[in-house]
Amino acid sequence: MRRDSVTCTTEPRPGRPVERPRLRARERSWPFSRRSNGPWRSRSSRSRQETAGRPRRLSRNWASFRPPILHCSKPRTRSVKNSAKTTPAFPITRRCALRSGASLIASGTRDRQKAFLARLSDRELAALPHLFDFWALPHQVPPDGAWRTWVILGGRGAGKTRAGAEWVRNSAEGATPRRPGRSRRIAIIGETYDQAREVMVFGESGILAISPEDRRPAWIAGRKLLVWPNGAEAQVFSAFDPEALRGPQFDAVWADELAKWKSGGTTWDMVEFGLRLGDDPRAVVTTTPRNVAVLRDLLARPGTVRTHAPTRANAANLADSFIEEIHRRFDGTRMGRQELEGMLLEDAEGALWTAAQLEGASVRQVEAPDRIVVAVDPPVTGHRGSDACGIVVAGVFMRGPPQGWRGIVLEDATVEAATPLDWARAAAEAYHRHGADRLVAEVNQGGDMVEAILRQVDPLISYRAVNARKGKVARAEPVAALYEQGRIRHLRGLGALEDQMCLMTARGFTGAGSPDRVDALVWALHDLMIAPAKSHLSPRMRRL
Repeated sequence: MRRDSVTCTTEPRPGRPVERPRLRARERSWPFSRRSNGPWRSRSSRSRQETAGRPRRLSRNWASFRPPILHCSKPRTRSVKNSAKTTPAFPITRRCALRSGASLIASGTRDRQKAFLARLSDRELAALPHLFDFWALPHQVPPDGAWRTWVILGGRGAGKTRAGAEWVRNSAEGATPRRPGRSRRIAIIGETYDQAREVMVFGESGILAISPEDRRPAWIAGRKLLVWPNGAEAQVFSAFDPEALRGPQFDAVWADELAKWKSGGTTWDMVEFGLRLGDDPRAVVTTTPRNVAVLRDLLARPGTVRTHAPTRANAANLADSFIEEIHRRFDGTRMGRQELEGMLLEDAEGALWTAAQLEGASVRQVEAPDRIVVAVDPPVTGHRGSDACGIVVAGVFMRGPPQGWRGIVLEDATVEAATPLDWARAAAEAYHRHGADRLVAEVNQGGDMVEAILRQVDPLISYRAVNARKGKVARAEPVAALYEQGRIRHLRGLGALEDQMCLMTARGFTGAGSPDRVDALVWALHDLMIAPAKSHLSPRMRRL
Protein backbone atom coordinates (compact mmCIF):
# COMPACT_ATOMS: atom_id res chain seq x y z
CA MET A 1 0.00 0.00 0.00
CA ARG A 2 1.26 3.50 -0.87
CA ARG A 3 2.33 5.63 2.08
CA ASP A 4 1.14 8.86 0.48
CA SER A 5 -2.58 8.08 0.30
CA VAL A 6 -5.65 7.85 2.47
CA THR A 7 -7.30 4.44 2.54
CA CYS A 8 -10.94 3.92 3.39
CA THR A 9 -13.51 1.23 2.68
CA THR A 10 -16.99 2.26 1.66
CA GLU A 11 -18.62 -1.17 2.21
CA PRO A 12 -17.82 -3.74 4.94
CA ARG A 13 -16.29 -6.99 3.82
CA PRO A 14 -17.71 -10.24 5.14
CA GLY A 15 -16.40 -10.92 8.61
CA ARG A 16 -14.53 -7.59 8.89
CA PRO A 17 -15.42 -4.31 10.53
CA VAL A 18 -15.46 -1.13 8.45
CA GLU A 19 -12.00 0.39 8.14
CA ARG A 20 -11.70 4.00 9.23
CA PRO A 21 -9.74 6.49 7.11
CA ARG A 22 -6.05 6.52 8.08
CA LEU A 23 -3.93 9.52 7.21
CA ARG A 24 -0.42 8.48 6.25
CA ALA A 25 2.74 10.43 6.93
CA ARG A 26 2.86 11.99 3.50
CA GLU A 27 0.01 12.96 1.19
CA ARG A 28 -0.07 13.64 -2.51
CA SER A 29 -0.04 17.27 -3.53
CA TRP A 30 -1.67 16.51 -6.90
CA PRO A 31 -4.72 14.25 -7.37
CA PHE A 32 -3.67 13.55 -10.97
CA SER A 33 -1.28 10.97 -12.41
CA ARG A 34 1.44 12.25 -14.70
CA ARG A 35 1.90 10.21 -17.82
CA SER A 36 4.76 10.22 -20.28
CA ASN A 37 2.56 11.65 -23.02
CA GLY A 38 2.39 15.07 -21.35
CA PRO A 39 -0.98 16.30 -20.10
CA TRP A 40 -2.31 15.64 -16.64
CA ARG A 41 -4.61 12.66 -16.82
CA SER A 42 -7.40 11.95 -14.41
CA ARG A 43 -6.98 8.77 -12.40
CA SER A 44 -10.62 8.10 -13.15
CA SER A 45 -9.54 7.08 -16.65
CA ARG A 46 -8.73 3.68 -15.19
CA SER A 47 -11.52 1.21 -15.65
CA ARG A 48 -13.93 1.28 -12.74
CA GLN A 49 -14.37 -2.49 -13.12
CA GLU A 50 -10.63 -2.86 -12.58
CA THR A 51 -10.88 -1.34 -9.10
CA ALA A 52 -14.24 -2.79 -8.11
CA GLY A 53 -14.19 -4.26 -4.61
CA ARG A 54 -10.92 -2.54 -3.68
CA PRO A 55 -10.54 0.24 -1.14
CA ARG A 56 -10.78 3.68 -2.77
CA ARG A 57 -7.91 6.13 -2.51
CA LEU A 58 -9.08 9.62 -1.60
CA SER A 59 -6.94 12.73 -1.65
CA ARG A 60 -7.43 15.16 1.21
CA ASN A 61 -5.42 17.79 -0.59
CA TRP A 62 -8.14 20.24 -1.61
CA ALA A 63 -6.07 23.39 -1.99
CA SER A 64 -3.54 22.02 -4.44
CA PHE A 65 -6.04 20.16 -6.63
CA ARG A 66 -5.87 21.37 -10.26
CA PRO A 67 -8.19 19.90 -12.89
CA PRO A 68 -7.21 19.88 -16.58
CA ILE A 69 -6.64 23.34 -17.98
CA LEU A 70 -9.15 24.70 -20.42
CA HIS A 71 -7.17 27.16 -22.51
CA CYS A 72 -3.66 28.39 -23.21
CA SER A 73 -1.49 29.73 -26.02
CA LYS A 74 -0.87 26.32 -27.65
CA PRO A 75 -3.77 24.05 -26.67
CA ARG A 76 -3.80 20.35 -27.20
CA THR A 77 -7.08 18.56 -27.64
CA ARG A 78 -8.23 15.04 -27.14
CA SER A 79 -11.52 13.17 -27.25
CA VAL A 80 -13.51 11.80 -24.36
CA LYS A 81 -15.53 8.68 -25.04
CA ASN A 82 -19.14 8.79 -24.05
CA SER A 83 -21.64 5.98 -24.06
CA ALA A 84 -23.44 7.64 -26.95
CA LYS A 85 -20.67 9.21 -29.02
CA THR A 86 -17.19 10.65 -28.95
CA THR A 87 -17.15 14.38 -28.12
CA PRO A 88 -14.18 16.76 -28.44
CA ALA A 89 -13.11 17.87 -24.99
CA PHE A 90 -11.92 21.32 -24.02
CA PRO A 91 -8.24 22.02 -24.80
CA ILE A 92 -5.86 21.07 -22.02
CA THR A 93 -2.21 21.84 -21.36
CA ARG A 94 0.49 20.98 -18.88
CA ARG A 95 1.16 24.01 -16.76
CA CYS A 96 -1.22 26.85 -17.64
CA ALA A 97 -3.13 28.15 -14.60
CA LEU A 98 -6.81 27.22 -14.58
CA ARG A 99 -8.43 30.63 -14.20
CA SER A 100 -12.01 31.51 -15.04
CA GLY A 101 -12.44 27.97 -16.35
CA ALA A 102 -16.09 27.93 -15.35
CA SER A 103 -16.82 30.80 -17.73
CA LEU A 104 -15.24 28.93 -20.61
CA ILE A 105 -17.17 25.76 -19.89
CA ALA A 106 -20.45 27.65 -19.48
CA SER A 107 -19.95 29.22 -22.92
CA GLY A 108 -19.57 25.79 -24.55
CA THR A 109 -22.16 23.34 -25.75
CA ARG A 110 -23.93 20.93 -23.43
CA ASP A 111 -21.97 18.02 -24.91
CA ARG A 112 -18.65 19.70 -24.22
CA GLN A 113 -19.72 20.46 -20.67
CA LYS A 114 -20.61 16.82 -20.11
CA ALA A 115 -17.32 15.75 -21.66
CA PHE A 116 -15.35 17.90 -19.24
CA LEU A 117 -17.22 16.58 -16.20
CA ALA A 118 -16.91 12.99 -17.40
CA ARG A 119 -13.13 13.20 -17.13
CA LEU A 120 -13.24 14.01 -13.41
CA SER A 121 -13.29 11.38 -10.67
CA ASP A 122 -15.65 11.55 -7.71
CA ARG A 123 -13.08 13.21 -5.45
CA GLU A 124 -12.21 15.72 -8.16
CA LEU A 125 -15.87 16.63 -8.56
CA ALA A 126 -16.17 17.01 -4.78
CA ALA A 127 -13.16 19.33 -4.75
CA LEU A 128 -14.26 21.44 -7.71
CA PRO A 129 -16.55 23.86 -5.77
CA HIS A 130 -13.62 24.85 -3.57
CA LEU A 131 -11.19 25.64 -6.40
CA PHE A 132 -11.54 29.39 -6.66
CA ASP A 133 -9.12 29.64 -9.58
CA PHE A 134 -11.69 27.71 -11.58
CA TRP A 135 -14.61 29.99 -10.68
CA ALA A 136 -12.87 33.36 -10.22
CA LEU A 137 -13.57 36.33 -12.44
CA PRO A 138 -10.53 38.25 -13.72
CA HIS A 139 -10.83 41.02 -11.12
CA GLN A 140 -10.91 38.42 -8.32
CA VAL A 141 -7.51 36.94 -9.19
CA PRO A 142 -4.51 38.38 -7.25
CA PRO A 143 -2.19 40.33 -9.56
CA ASP A 144 1.29 39.03 -10.25
CA GLY A 145 4.40 40.85 -9.13
CA ALA A 146 5.66 42.40 -5.91
CA TRP A 147 2.93 44.43 -4.26
CA ARG A 148 2.07 45.29 -0.68
CA THR A 149 -1.60 46.24 -1.04
CA TRP A 150 -4.17 44.94 -3.50
CA VAL A 151 -7.27 47.15 -3.80
CA ILE A 152 -10.36 45.57 -5.36
CA LEU A 153 -12.72 48.31 -6.55
CA GLY A 154 -16.13 47.18 -7.70
CA GLY A 155 -19.80 47.93 -7.85
CA ARG A 156 -22.40 46.43 -5.56
CA GLY A 157 -22.50 42.66 -5.91
CA ALA A 158 -19.36 42.51 -8.08
CA GLY A 159 -17.84 39.72 -5.96
CA LYS A 160 -15.45 41.77 -3.82
CA THR A 161 -16.23 39.95 -0.55
CA ARG A 162 -15.79 36.54 -2.16
CA ALA A 163 -12.41 37.60 -3.57
CA GLY A 164 -11.23 38.85 -0.17
CA ALA A 165 -12.40 35.73 1.66
CA GLU A 166 -10.75 33.44 -0.88
CA TRP A 167 -7.50 35.38 -0.60
CA VAL A 168 -7.54 34.93 3.19
CA ARG A 169 -8.31 31.24 2.82
CA ASN A 170 -5.51 30.79 0.28
CA SER A 171 -3.10 32.60 2.61
CA ALA A 172 -4.03 30.56 5.69
CA GLU A 173 -4.33 27.07 4.16
CA GLY A 174 -1.39 24.84 3.37
CA ALA A 175 -0.97 21.93 0.98
CA THR A 176 -2.80 19.70 3.47
CA PRO A 177 -5.15 20.57 6.34
CA ARG A 178 -2.32 20.40 8.90
CA ARG A 179 0.47 21.98 6.93
CA PRO A 180 1.18 25.69 7.41
CA GLY A 181 0.19 28.21 4.77
CA ARG A 182 1.80 31.45 3.71
CA SER A 183 0.25 33.43 6.58
CA ARG A 184 -0.09 32.60 10.27
CA ARG A 185 -1.44 35.85 11.77
CA ILE A 186 -4.21 37.58 9.84
CA ALA A 187 -6.28 40.68 10.59
CA ILE A 188 -9.89 40.94 9.35
CA ILE A 189 -11.17 44.51 9.59
CA GLY A 190 -14.68 45.76 8.85
CA GLU A 191 -16.40 49.08 9.44
CA THR A 192 -17.87 47.65 12.66
CA TYR A 193 -17.29 44.41 14.50
CA ASP A 194 -20.83 43.20 13.74
CA GLN A 195 -20.42 43.86 10.01
CA ALA A 196 -17.06 42.10 9.94
CA ARG A 197 -18.52 39.05 11.68
CA GLU A 198 -21.77 38.85 9.70
CA VAL A 199 -20.30 39.63 6.26
CA MET A 200 -16.63 38.63 6.26
CA VAL A 201 -16.85 35.58 8.54
CA PHE A 202 -20.43 34.22 8.48
CA GLY A 203 -21.73 35.81 5.27
CA GLU A 204 -22.83 34.00 2.11
CA SER A 205 -19.40 34.73 0.64
CA GLY A 206 -17.61 34.74 3.99
CA ILE A 207 -14.69 32.62 5.10
CA LEU A 208 -16.71 29.89 6.81
CA ALA A 209 -19.08 29.45 3.86
CA ILE A 210 -16.32 28.98 1.27
CA SER A 211 -14.01 26.68 3.26
CA PRO A 212 -13.95 22.89 2.71
CA GLU A 213 -15.10 20.89 5.69
CA ASP A 214 -11.67 19.50 6.54
CA ARG A 215 -10.06 22.96 6.37
CA ARG A 216 -12.84 25.06 7.87
CA PRO A 217 -11.59 27.28 10.70
CA ALA A 218 -13.21 27.25 14.13
CA TRP A 219 -14.88 30.44 15.34
CA ILE A 220 -14.07 31.46 18.92
CA ALA A 221 -16.66 34.13 19.65
CA GLY A 222 -15.22 35.29 22.97
CA ARG A 223 -11.87 36.08 21.37
CA LYS A 224 -13.28 37.23 18.00
CA LEU A 225 -10.91 34.75 16.43
CA LEU A 226 -10.83 32.22 13.59
CA VAL A 227 -8.45 29.26 14.07
CA TRP A 228 -7.56 26.93 11.18
CA PRO A 229 -6.65 23.25 11.67
CA ASN A 230 -3.01 24.11 10.86
CA GLY A 231 -2.87 26.73 13.62
CA ALA A 232 -3.27 29.87 11.49
CA GLU A 233 -5.35 32.57 13.19
CA ALA A 234 -7.43 35.49 11.95
CA GLN A 235 -8.44 38.20 14.42
CA VAL A 236 -11.54 40.32 13.73
CA PHE A 237 -11.31 44.09 14.33
CA SER A 238 -13.57 47.11 14.00
CA ALA A 239 -12.45 50.24 12.14
CA PHE A 240 -14.25 52.26 14.82
CA ASP A 241 -11.58 51.18 17.32
CA PRO A 242 -8.18 51.91 15.76
CA GLU A 243 -6.48 51.64 19.16
CA ALA A 244 -7.25 47.90 19.20
CA LEU A 245 -4.78 47.58 16.31
CA ARG A 246 -2.01 49.14 18.35
CA GLY A 247 0.21 46.26 19.48
CA PRO A 248 -0.88 43.23 17.41
CA GLN A 249 1.20 42.33 14.38
CA PHE A 250 0.22 40.45 11.24
CA ASP A 251 1.51 38.99 8.00
CA ALA A 252 -1.81 39.43 6.14
CA VAL A 253 -4.74 41.87 6.37
CA TRP A 254 -8.17 41.89 4.78
CA ALA A 255 -9.95 45.26 5.04
CA ASP A 256 -13.53 45.55 3.80
CA GLU A 257 -15.28 48.78 2.67
CA LEU A 258 -12.33 51.02 3.53
CA ALA A 259 -14.07 54.00 1.93
CA LYS A 260 -16.86 53.80 4.57
CA TRP A 261 -14.59 53.90 7.62
CA LYS A 262 -15.28 56.97 9.75
CA SER A 263 -11.70 57.25 10.96
CA GLY A 264 -10.23 55.63 7.88
CA GLY A 265 -6.91 57.46 7.88
CA THR A 266 -6.13 56.75 11.53
CA THR A 267 -7.23 53.12 11.35
CA TRP A 268 -5.26 52.43 8.20
CA ASP A 269 -2.15 53.95 9.76
CA MET A 270 -2.47 51.43 12.60
CA VAL A 271 -2.90 48.65 10.04
CA GLU A 272 0.32 49.68 8.29
CA PHE A 273 2.23 49.67 11.58
CA GLY A 274 1.02 46.14 12.38
CA LEU A 275 1.57 44.63 8.94
CA ARG A 276 5.16 43.60 9.59
CA LEU A 277 5.43 39.82 10.09
CA GLY A 278 7.12 37.49 7.61
CA ASP A 279 9.14 38.18 4.51
CA ASP A 280 6.27 39.49 2.40
CA PRO A 281 3.35 40.87 4.45
CA ARG A 282 0.41 41.85 2.28
CA ALA A 283 -3.02 43.45 2.56
CA VAL A 284 -6.19 43.20 0.48
CA VAL A 285 -8.78 45.99 0.47
CA THR A 286 -12.26 45.28 -0.92
CA THR A 287 -14.38 48.39 -1.28
CA THR A 288 -16.92 50.27 -3.31
CA PRO A 289 -15.02 53.43 -4.29
CA ARG A 290 -15.80 56.75 -2.66
CA ASN A 291 -13.89 59.99 -2.94
CA VAL A 292 -12.17 59.88 0.46
CA ALA A 293 -8.60 60.81 1.27
CA VAL A 294 -7.55 57.44 2.69
CA LEU A 295 -8.51 55.61 -0.51
CA ARG A 296 -6.98 58.22 -2.81
CA ASP A 297 -3.71 58.16 -0.88
CA LEU A 298 -3.60 54.36 -0.84
CA LEU A 299 -4.16 54.09 -4.59
CA ALA A 300 -1.40 56.62 -5.25
CA ARG A 301 1.27 54.56 -3.47
CA PRO A 302 3.81 52.68 -5.61
CA GLY A 303 3.25 49.42 -3.71
CA THR A 304 -0.49 49.36 -4.44
CA VAL A 305 -2.13 47.45 -7.28
CA ARG A 306 -5.80 47.53 -8.17
CA THR A 307 -8.41 45.51 -10.00
CA HIS A 308 -11.83 46.80 -10.95
CA ALA A 309 -15.19 45.43 -12.04
CA PRO A 310 -18.74 46.76 -12.37
CA THR A 311 -21.78 45.03 -10.95
CA ARG A 312 -22.69 43.53 -14.31
CA ALA A 313 -19.40 41.55 -14.38
CA ASN A 314 -20.95 39.22 -11.78
CA ALA A 315 -24.45 39.24 -13.25
CA ALA A 316 -24.47 35.45 -13.62
CA ASN A 317 -24.51 35.14 -9.82
CA LEU A 318 -27.12 37.87 -9.19
CA ALA A 319 -30.89 37.90 -9.55
CA ASP A 320 -32.16 39.25 -12.86
CA SER A 321 -34.71 41.41 -11.06
CA PHE A 322 -31.94 43.02 -8.99
CA ILE A 323 -29.87 43.84 -12.09
CA GLU A 324 -32.88 45.27 -13.93
CA GLU A 325 -34.07 47.39 -11.01
CA ILE A 326 -30.77 48.99 -10.04
CA HIS A 327 -29.88 49.79 -13.63
CA ARG A 328 -33.33 51.22 -14.23
CA ARG A 329 -32.99 53.50 -11.22
CA PHE A 330 -29.34 54.49 -11.34
CA ASP A 331 -28.07 54.21 -14.92
CA GLY A 332 -26.67 57.54 -16.09
CA THR A 333 -26.24 58.99 -12.58
CA ARG A 334 -23.10 59.71 -10.61
CA MET A 335 -24.33 57.33 -7.93
CA GLY A 336 -24.75 54.65 -10.57
CA ARG A 337 -21.23 55.17 -11.85
CA GLN A 338 -19.90 54.91 -8.31
CA GLU A 339 -22.09 52.15 -6.88
CA LEU A 340 -22.66 50.08 -10.04
CA GLU A 341 -19.67 50.82 -12.26
CA GLY A 342 -17.27 50.94 -9.31
CA MET A 343 -15.64 54.15 -10.51
CA LEU A 344 -13.78 56.51 -8.19
CA LEU A 345 -15.30 59.95 -8.79
CA GLU A 346 -12.94 62.60 -7.53
CA ASP A 347 -13.52 66.26 -6.66
CA ALA A 348 -10.62 68.62 -7.21
CA GLU A 349 -9.59 70.80 -4.29
CA GLY A 350 -11.49 74.08 -4.48
CA ALA A 351 -13.84 72.74 -7.18
CA LEU A 352 -16.68 74.99 -8.28
CA TRP A 353 -18.96 71.94 -8.33
CA THR A 354 -18.87 68.87 -6.09
CA ALA A 355 -20.03 65.33 -6.69
CA ALA A 356 -22.55 65.55 -3.85
CA GLN A 357 -23.98 68.76 -5.29
CA LEU A 358 -24.42 67.26 -8.74
CA GLU A 359 -25.91 64.07 -7.32
CA GLY A 360 -28.50 66.18 -5.53
CA ALA A 361 -29.30 67.96 -8.79
CA SER A 362 -30.01 64.75 -10.71
CA VAL A 363 -33.59 64.04 -11.86
CA ARG A 364 -35.05 61.21 -13.91
CA GLN A 365 -37.57 63.22 -15.93
CA VAL A 366 -38.83 66.76 -16.27
CA GLU A 367 -41.61 68.65 -17.99
CA ALA A 368 -40.90 70.57 -21.18
CA PRO A 369 -38.95 73.80 -20.52
CA ASP A 370 -40.23 77.17 -21.71
CA ARG A 371 -37.07 77.86 -23.70
CA ILE A 372 -34.24 75.62 -24.95
CA VAL A 373 -30.76 76.55 -26.12
CA VAL A 374 -27.98 74.50 -27.73
CA ALA A 375 -24.51 75.85 -26.89
CA VAL A 376 -21.41 74.99 -28.93
CA ASP A 377 -17.75 75.46 -28.00
CA PRO A 378 -15.93 74.70 -31.29
CA PRO A 379 -12.37 73.32 -31.31
CA VAL A 380 -9.55 75.22 -32.96
CA THR A 381 -8.63 72.29 -35.24
CA GLY A 382 -10.42 69.25 -36.60
CA HIS A 383 -8.12 66.22 -36.56
CA ARG A 384 -7.61 63.12 -34.38
CA GLY A 385 -5.66 64.96 -31.69
CA SER A 386 -8.01 67.96 -31.51
CA ASP A 387 -9.96 69.01 -28.45
CA ALA A 388 -13.56 67.88 -28.27
CA CYS A 389 -16.33 70.11 -29.56
CA GLY A 390 -18.51 70.86 -26.55
CA ILE A 391 -22.24 70.68 -27.36
CA VAL A 392 -24.69 71.02 -24.45
CA VAL A 393 -28.49 71.35 -24.53
CA ALA A 394 -30.20 73.20 -21.66
CA GLY A 395 -33.62 74.67 -20.94
CA VAL A 396 -35.22 77.17 -18.57
CA PHE A 397 -38.57 77.48 -16.79
CA MET A 398 -39.50 81.17 -16.95
CA ARG A 399 -41.86 81.62 -14.03
CA GLY A 400 -41.75 84.91 -12.21
CA PRO A 401 -38.84 87.34 -12.47
CA PRO A 402 -35.58 86.06 -14.04
CA GLN A 403 -33.93 85.90 -10.59
CA GLY A 404 -36.24 82.98 -9.79
CA TRP A 405 -36.03 81.08 -13.06
CA ARG A 406 -34.91 77.48 -12.90
CA GLY A 407 -32.77 75.63 -15.43
CA ILE A 408 -32.42 72.06 -16.62
CA VAL A 409 -29.49 70.48 -18.47
CA LEU A 410 -31.01 68.09 -20.99
CA GLU A 411 -28.14 66.53 -22.95
CA ASP A 412 -24.40 66.47 -23.46
CA ALA A 413 -23.97 65.93 -27.21
CA THR A 414 -20.23 66.62 -27.25
CA VAL A 415 -18.26 64.99 -30.09
CA GLU A 416 -14.59 63.96 -30.00
CA ALA A 417 -11.98 64.56 -32.73
CA ALA A 418 -14.61 65.75 -35.20
CA THR A 419 -14.14 67.74 -38.38
CA PRO A 420 -15.92 71.13 -38.58
CA LEU A 421 -18.64 69.60 -40.73
CA ASP A 422 -19.11 66.71 -38.28
CA TRP A 423 -19.56 68.88 -35.20
CA ALA A 424 -21.82 71.24 -37.11
CA ARG A 425 -24.06 68.30 -38.03
CA ALA A 426 -24.05 67.07 -34.41
CA ALA A 427 -25.07 70.53 -33.18
CA ALA A 428 -27.83 70.84 -35.77
CA GLU A 429 -29.17 67.39 -34.92
CA ALA A 430 -29.31 68.30 -31.21
CA TYR A 431 -31.04 71.57 -32.12
CA HIS A 432 -33.83 69.80 -34.00
CA ARG A 433 -34.01 66.81 -31.64
CA HIS A 434 -34.95 69.06 -28.72
CA GLY A 435 -36.86 71.70 -30.68
CA ALA A 436 -34.43 74.37 -29.50
CA ASP A 437 -35.15 78.08 -29.76
CA ARG A 438 -31.55 79.13 -30.39
CA LEU A 439 -28.06 77.87 -31.02
CA VAL A 440 -25.24 79.90 -29.47
CA ALA A 441 -21.58 79.36 -30.35
CA GLU A 442 -18.34 80.87 -29.11
CA VAL A 443 -16.51 82.50 -32.03
CA ASN A 444 -13.26 83.63 -30.41
CA GLN A 445 -11.30 81.05 -32.44
CA GLY A 446 -13.35 80.57 -35.60
CA GLY A 447 -15.04 83.92 -36.10
CA ASP A 448 -17.48 84.06 -38.99
CA MET A 449 -16.38 80.60 -40.12
CA VAL A 450 -18.41 79.03 -37.27
CA GLU A 451 -21.65 80.52 -38.53
CA ALA A 452 -20.76 79.71 -42.13
CA ILE A 453 -20.28 76.02 -41.32
CA LEU A 454 -23.52 75.84 -39.33
CA ARG A 455 -25.45 77.60 -42.11
CA GLN A 456 -23.99 75.13 -44.58
CA VAL A 457 -25.60 72.32 -42.59
CA ASP A 458 -28.89 74.13 -41.89
CA PRO A 459 -29.49 77.68 -43.13
CA LEU A 460 -32.64 78.11 -40.99
CA ILE A 461 -31.04 77.64 -37.56
CA SER A 462 -31.64 80.50 -35.11
CA TYR A 463 -28.03 81.40 -34.40
CA ARG A 464 -26.23 83.84 -32.12
CA ALA A 465 -22.47 84.27 -31.80
CA VAL A 466 -20.89 84.96 -28.40
CA ASN A 467 -17.41 86.29 -27.63
CA ALA A 468 -15.48 85.38 -24.48
CA ARG A 469 -14.18 88.56 -22.87
CA LYS A 470 -13.43 86.89 -19.54
CA GLY A 471 -11.47 83.81 -18.58
CA LYS A 472 -13.06 80.40 -18.21
CA VAL A 473 -13.20 80.58 -14.40
CA ALA A 474 -14.73 84.06 -14.37
CA ARG A 475 -17.44 82.90 -16.78
CA ALA A 476 -18.10 79.70 -14.83
CA GLU A 477 -18.42 81.19 -11.33
CA PRO A 478 -21.86 82.84 -11.88
CA VAL A 479 -23.14 79.54 -13.28
CA ALA A 480 -21.74 77.65 -10.27
CA ALA A 481 -23.67 80.08 -8.06
CA LEU A 482 -26.91 78.96 -9.73
CA TYR A 483 -26.11 75.39 -8.66
CA GLU A 484 -25.41 76.52 -5.10
CA GLN A 485 -28.86 78.13 -5.04
CA GLY A 486 -30.41 74.82 -6.15
CA ARG A 487 -31.82 76.34 -9.34
CA ILE A 488 -30.28 73.90 -11.84
CA ARG A 489 -31.21 70.26 -12.41
CA HIS A 490 -29.53 67.57 -14.52
CA LEU A 491 -31.19 64.79 -16.45
CA ARG A 492 -29.39 61.49 -16.00
CA GLY A 493 -26.68 60.45 -18.42
CA LEU A 494 -24.39 63.48 -18.09
CA GLY A 495 -21.47 61.64 -16.50
CA ALA A 496 -18.67 62.99 -18.72
CA LEU A 497 -19.89 66.57 -18.30
CA GLU A 498 -20.18 66.19 -14.53
CA ASP A 499 -16.67 64.77 -14.30
CA GLN A 500 -15.31 67.89 -16.00
CA MET A 501 -17.37 70.11 -13.73
CA CYS A 502 -15.82 68.51 -10.63
CA LEU A 503 -12.34 69.29 -12.00
CA MET A 504 -13.08 72.98 -12.55
CA THR A 505 -11.59 75.00 -9.69
CA ALA A 506 -11.11 78.65 -8.82
CA ARG A 507 -7.54 78.30 -10.12
CA GLY A 508 -8.60 76.79 -13.42
CA PHE A 509 -9.30 73.40 -14.94
CA THR A 510 -7.25 70.64 -13.27
CA GLY A 511 -8.03 67.89 -15.78
CA ALA A 512 -6.36 66.99 -19.05
CA GLY A 513 -7.00 69.09 -22.13
CA SER A 514 -9.67 71.77 -22.32
CA PRO A 515 -13.00 71.81 -20.43
CA ASP A 516 -15.04 71.95 -23.65
CA ARG A 517 -18.18 70.46 -22.11
CA VAL A 518 -18.11 72.92 -19.21
CA ASP A 519 -17.57 75.84 -21.59
CA ALA A 520 -20.63 74.84 -23.60
CA LEU A 521 -22.67 74.43 -20.40
CA VAL A 522 -21.64 77.89 -19.22
CA TRP A 523 -22.65 79.50 -22.52
CA ALA A 524 -26.03 77.75 -22.49
CA LEU A 525 -26.97 78.77 -18.94
CA HIS A 526 -25.55 82.25 -19.45
CA ASP A 527 -27.87 82.78 -22.42
CA LEU A 528 -30.87 81.26 -20.64
CA MET A 529 -30.60 82.70 -17.12
CA ILE A 530 -27.68 85.03 -16.39
CA ALA A 531 -28.08 87.44 -19.31
CA PRO A 532 -31.87 87.87 -18.78
CA ALA A 533 -31.33 88.47 -15.05
CA LYS A 534 -28.72 91.16 -15.72
CA SER A 535 -30.93 92.87 -18.23
CA HIS A 536 -33.87 92.79 -15.79
CA LEU A 537 -31.79 94.47 -13.08
CA SER A 538 -30.34 97.16 -15.37
CA PRO A 539 -31.62 100.66 -14.48
CA ARG A 540 -34.28 101.92 -16.83
CA MET A 541 -35.25 105.51 -17.52
CA ARG A 542 -38.89 106.35 -17.75
CA ARG A 543 -39.86 108.86 -20.39
CA LEU A 544 -42.23 111.58 -19.41
